Amino acid sequence: MGPNSLIYTFPLLSRSGVLERRIAEAAKEGDDDKCHIQISDFPGGDKTFELVVKFCYGVKLELTASNVVYLRCAAKHLEMTEEYGEGNLISQTGKFFNQVIFKSWKYSIKALQCCDEVLKYADEYNITKKCIESLSMRALADPNLSVEHGGPPMQSPRGSVLWNGISTGAKPKHTSLDWWYEDASTLSFALFKRLITLMDSRGIREDILAGSLTYYTRKYLPVLKRRHSGSSSKPLTSGSDHVLSEEEQKHLLEEIQELDLPCMQKGLFPTKFYVDMLIIAKILKASPNCIEKLEKRIGMQLDQAALEDLVMPSFSQTMETLYDVDSVQRILDQFLSKDQTMPSSSSSVEAGNLNGSTQSMTAVAKLVDGYLAEVAPDVNLKLQKFQDLAASVPEYARLLDDGLYRAIDIYLKHHPWLVETEREDLCRLFDCQKLSSEACTHAAQNERLPLRIIVQVLFIEQIQLKASLAGCFPVSGESTKGGWETAVRENQDLRVGMDRMRMRVCELEKECSNMRLEIEKIDKTAKDGSGSVSGRKTWENVSKKLGFGVKLKSLQMGSAQKGSD
Repeated sequence: MGPNSLIYTFPLLSRSGVLERRIAEAAKEGDDDKCHIQISDFPGGDKTFELVVKFCYGVKLELTASNVVYLRCAAKHLEMTEEYGEGNLISQTGKFFNQVIFKSWKYSIKALQCCDEVLKYADEYNITKKCIESLSMRALADPNLSVEHGGPPMQSPRGSVLWNGISTGAKPKHTSLDWWYEDASTLSFALFKRLITLMDSRGIREDILAGSLTYYTRKYLPVLKRRHSGSSSKPLTSGSDHVLSEEEQKHLLEEIQELDLPCMQKGLFPTKFYVDMLIIAKILKASPNCIEKLEKRIGMQLDQAALEDLVMPSFSQTMETLYDVDSVQRILDQFLSKDQTMPSSSSSVEAGNLNGSTQSMTAVAKLVDGYLAEVAPDVNLKLQKFQDLAASVPEYARLLDDGLYRAIDIYLKHHPWLVETEREDLCRLFDCQKLSSEACTHAAQNERLPLRIIVQVLFIEQIQLKASLAGCFPVSGESTKGGWETAVRENQDLRVGMDRMRMRVCELEKECSNMRLEIEKIDKTAKDGSGSVSGRKTWENVSKKLGFGVKLKSLQMGSAQKGSD
């Protein structure tokens, strides 16, 4: 009620203990005929006070779900108990709550919405708590056993719904367990949090709670909803017509992130849900603590993520890269820091003994390799960041290095300015022995790879070929270990031979270059018509290098003999 002065008369005193005392105190200080008092911060404001006055003057008061909370708070505030008249406002509002509000989900929701406007008084008089308890009990009940979630419907033997004992022909509708999500989302987050917290303590299924929180979040963070549905629909509103501002959305997101419900610790939320929240947090410039916790949540269930979840755009002011590689690196580090039993070597992986932790790590390794291939075309992606992310995955987690090889090949293609040493360092990330036959074939012909890597790939191919041949044609009396040692020794000899061959090719190329110069000199001499003797000697030298010396000599001897004849 505003500061306006009001004149109170006998009907008000007879119904309210507070007004009786206030008017008595005012009368002592002023005129006995008129007493002026002021009542500020009245629950429900002027409209509620007007209803109270009408009630005191005997006007019939219609209680509804929209006004009973304000009237209940006002009655409590004014001490309108039975001591000040039978059927006073406290008792009437109490009966209405018990007989109408608490027996209906719809009315309980409406009453709880009204509590938000007079929350201080509603909490003080336990109205909020009782509304939440009523809603919690109805959400826990089987919705298929209630009409308007208020009581069991009467049914005919054939299963149709009865009205006054007459069959309507309608079949009872079966309601899903998420029937209450939309109604609960109309509450302010402070009340919604209290509702789902109480539901959790009462034992409602955690996946249902997770679904309700996801629904609420997507409703009030419209950017997240559009990312989820792929549509460009208008943002949903809070309440009836109020669109949340960016500041309000940021505050809501931070509050949701601070929730500590058990369902948020058990991987019941899709990883995409947390990723979308992380993206919005960066758009809205949420607190660093909020962003850090979201990255931690994603990291805790990274093995459940899809590749598209990780391909997040960069929101850095510098815009160095197209994608937020730093955030993915922190998320991966969080996953790797989880307390889980990891094998010390790849022996268990090779043997096929994959426990849960190893399977998760293998899934993450595949995910990271796919992510590296997605971000590799970014010309602004630094080599060090690419290497650090690739090297973060434990070696045993990659059963094959094909995915990593593909990502490195894409990076080399879009970063042609890398020097030879940088290319070699990058290629050391994958193990040639863990490439499939298809990948080896591709690598052996890949001009983007350093020559040293190509030689290694060829060497591995030779080892694999010899091993397969040894398996097809076993030598009698030779142990497996001995055969393997022999194959390794032979391949070492093969490597030495290949190195010698490469050196010989270089020497031949040099000799060919020198011979080309000699031939050019011969041509020049022939054109000048001089130096026939020296030209002949030069040609003989070239012929000897080409292996024609013996043949020329025999031809000359044959010509001389023919001349003598």
